[in-house]
Amino acid sequence: MKLTKKRKAVQGKVDINKLYNLSDAAKLVKETTTCKFDASVDLHIQLGIDPKKADQAVRGTAALPHGTGKTKRVLVLTSPDKEDEARKSGADFVGLEEFVQKIESGWTDFDVVIASPNVMAKIAKIGKILGPRNLMPNPKSGTVTPEVGKAVEEVKKGKIAFKVDKFGIVHTSVGRVSFTAQQINENAEMLLGVLAKMKPGSAKGVYFKGISMASTMSPGINIDYKNSEA
Repeated sequence: MKLTKKRKAVQGKVDINKLYNLSDAAKLVKETTTCKFDASVDLHIQLGIDPKKADQAVRGTAALPHGTGKTKRVLVLTSPDKEDEARKSGADFVGLEEFVQKIESGWTDFDVVIASPNVMAKIAKIGKILGPRNLMPNPKSGTVTPEVGKAVEEVKKGKIAFKVDKFGIVHTSVGRVSFTAQQINENAEMLLGVLAKMKPGSAKGVYFKGISMASTMSPGINIDYKNSEA
């Protein structure tokens, strides 16, 4: 693919052999994004773990102080006694049977699914649809809970769920290019801090093996972050 003059200019701003601190990376990702839309700013974190081992399959949540800049559409699958609570907390879709049927028919027009524990048996059959899209409710990500209202509020405020992929990498958004560099930096610090505390006891050696930050249309910026050894 032929690079435009603008792309060549921004590529030259990033030294692929250099490790940048988080605050400098946050500034640089804003300077080197060439697209005209408000692109997502993402972190890609290579962890020193074996994701095939159940006790090293890192997954969890982080409450980003500035959110991701994207309004998430939340579906709550619950029993009738919890429906009002979910709606008052800002859920976009609330119900059970009708939405299970819609999902079975191919509907996935939502970003997060929250479920109360008492309906999990009824939604197990849509696991084959939600699972591959990382949408299946899970207690570890706080999306299976009797406190559906609280869970909705947290998601709307910027709580994100993440999990390591089969290559040992966590990919997640930490904001948009329209954010200030400080907001991007603070969101990234929060995520990395949460991940650092989640290091599995059985994982040995360097935990953060490689971290890069990039927007949808920017070069990857390699980050230097305090590593933990064990």
